[in-house]
Amino acid sequence: MSQTTPSPTDRPLPDLSDAIRMFEAARGQIEFARRYSLELLEATPMDRWYEMPAGASSHVAWQVGHLAVSQYGLLMFRMRGREPEDLKLIPGKFRKTYGRGGKPPESPEGQPTPQELLDKLNRVHELSSQVLDQLDPAELLVEIEMPYAVYPCKLGAVLFCPIHEGLHAGQIGVLRRGLGLESVR
Repeated sequence: MSQTTPSPTDRPLPDLSDAIRMFEAARGQIEFARRYSLELLEATPMDRWYEMPAGASSHVAWQVGHLAVSQYGLLMFRMRGREPEDLKLIPGKFRKTYGRGGKPPESPEGQPTPQELLDKLNRVHELSSQVLDQLDPAELLVEIEMPYAVYPCKLGAVLFCPIHEGLHAGQIGVLRRGLGLESVR
């Protein structure tokens, strides 16, 4: 007899005190995942970020842009909605290129430089931290749309963020190896 995993909507939400503990733990994981991503990026020459290794379907530049878009979506948009200044931070064209389902550009022409991508990644992270600092803990259990992990609420988006970043840090590691670079760890 096979067991099925309950869908997130079948799982009861935690009580608020458990949600707050999970939120604080996830914040630590978000910081750890970001430090690891930055360690990988620091060890990757920027002039190689747009190189696509043989057999790969992505490059480091796309991964960095994608992490910026996804962290914005998970920790800013899902926590407080879209603010007018967000359109400058993550313009529609950038979101389409680097968002889920976006196709990595084959050439750096017309694309942000690696330094611009890194600056955007860092700015989104800084602003996301501010949003999380200001989040009313009672809002952690407010329902949201996918993507999220475990729970269909703001807490679920926060829980998903470090998992998602870790997945893409792994992809950056594989891309680095495809470029002939030594592993970082």
